[in-house]
Amino acid sequence: MEFTREAFYLLLNAAKPLWLVGADLSQADLRWANLHKANLTRSDIGGADLRWANLSGAALIGANLSKSVLTEANLREADLRWANLSHAQLQGADLTGVNLSGASVTQDQLTEASSIEGAVMPDGTKRE
Repeated sequence: MEFTREAFYLLLNAAKPLWLVGADLSQADLRWANLHKANLTRSDIGGADLRWANLSGAALIGANLSKSVLTEANLREADLRWANLSHAQLQGADLTGVNLSGASVTQDQLTEASSIEGAVMPDGTKRE
């Protein structure tokens, strides 16, 4: 599913939560976007700019977030099972309570986040 610039603008301003399963949002400018509880399962968000975006409670199961910029993004309680976060920038991102089971993300990336308290790590262990 691809969007024109106009359709994308209308979609981001539509009633929430958004249903964007399998959407192609690669390279999109999503700074400050409110994607609270959006369903982005299996979406391609690779290379997108998600600085300061609200992805709290979002379903990102199997999503491609490789090379995306998630600086200062709110991902509290997001479901990132099997997501590809390779080379994603997580500086200052709030990963409190996220589920990263099976996700492609490094420990170095996670240390850049502002919080990973209560998160389920890629190996299935819970971070206290």
